[in-house]
Amino acid sequence: MSASATTGVGDTGTPVNLMDPALLKDPFGEFSRLRERTSLVRGFLFDPEKPVWLVTRYDDVKQVLSDPRFVNNPANVPGVDARSVRDNLLRARGVPPDYMRYVTEGVLTSDGADHIRLRKLVSRTFTARRVMELRPRVEEITERLLDRLRDRAEDGVVDLIEHFAYPLPITVICEMVGIPEEDRPRWREWSRSLTNMDPQVFGTALRDIVEHIKDLIERRRVTPTGDLLTGLIRTHDEDGDRLGDAEMITMILTLILAGHETTAHLIGNGVAALLTHPGQLALLRSDPALMPRAVHELMRWCGPVLGTQLRYAAEDVEVGGMPIHRGEPVIAILASANHDPREFGDPARLDITREPDGRRENHVGFGYGLHYCLGAALARQEGEVALAALLRRFPGLALAVDPADLRREPVPAAWRLERLPVRI
Repeated sequence: MSASATTGVGDTGTPVNLMDPALLKDPFGEFSRLRERTSLVRGFLFDPEKPVWLVTRYDDVKQVLSDPRFVNNPANVPGVDARSVRDNLLRARGVPPDYMRYVTEGVLTSDGADHIRLRKLVSRTFTARRVMELRPRVEEITERLLDRLRDRAEDGVVDLIEHFAYPLPITVICEMVGIPEEDRPRWREWSRSLTNMDPQVFGTALRDIVEHIKDLIERRRVTPTGDLLTGLIRTHDEDGDRLGDAEMITMILTLILAGHETTAHLIGNGVAALLTHPGQLALLRSDPALMPRAVHELMRWCGPVLGTQLRYAAEDVEVGGMPIHRGEPVIAILASANHDPREFGDPARLDITREPDGRRENHVGFGYGLHYCLGAALARQEGEVALAALLRRFPGLALAVDPADLRREPVPAAWRLERLPVRI
């Protein structure tokens, strides 16, 4: 029985289990309650004997995400074997030892100069200008998917996750990277497997993805094109110091998975939120110019990424008035920061007219600092295009089930619908 069965998550003084059913069911509420209790909370994923710090308050989350004393690569912690914490988690997750490097040697797990080197290799593809140039293609894919939606429906009901929210971003990112159309259904299945908490399922999927990418690289070497994959291969072959073998494979894996998973669930969560807040939905329908602001608010209020990957203190650091010792791992809880009343007025209220305080963006749904989401502009654009077209094409759009019956995938640090049945 979890601690929350009789009291609340973490109320017994033991570390918070990130797989606690109460936390998975209502992460925004539970993390908010923990945030108001203390600035830092102990938590764990697989082993309560190896806890991590959960950082929950807005200012503290931004500190962790921007302070170079917190590193993503535990090898950059001097004098402490912090790698053992990460490697134990990866082994528990099912990562085969000979495939560990494809999870640990990439843009998401690098720091400082290494991170900048890898990020520069693909950053031009995701600039605001390039994303805007891509908008007509995003709109074309969106309209095509919506054209098919009625044919997918049974008695007027269709699963919006399966037939719209997922196909849109995965089509866009696969076209950008250079994944052949016939290979894309396999990526959809692998994405499902990588969120499965069964270590064997996860490990098998990771192995299959890596071998597939290796094969794809060899095929593209024979038949180069103008896509991002061809560019990465050229960089690797001409200057291995800029992009190593494992780094190239990890980059492709990261771009495809990160390039569609988060956006798919931003769209799914966003539709569910609007359909359960009719006043906000009516406001958006009456004033479509609110769409960019609405997407930001949806990312704040029900964003699909609840927490970051592990970061490690490279030296003794104080956060929220509490000490974090060198080598200790932390997770920045984005969902809690985005509902912190210290930063957001009435944070539990969905308000698509909410404006940042004179800044472009003050939520941390896309992260913050050096590791700010590379594809944030693309994700926002896809969200705007998808929601605008969906609401325009289906003015009677409504949930086909009671909101309480919407099921979430039991994945820690993620807020993802299994299905979204809607009546069109």
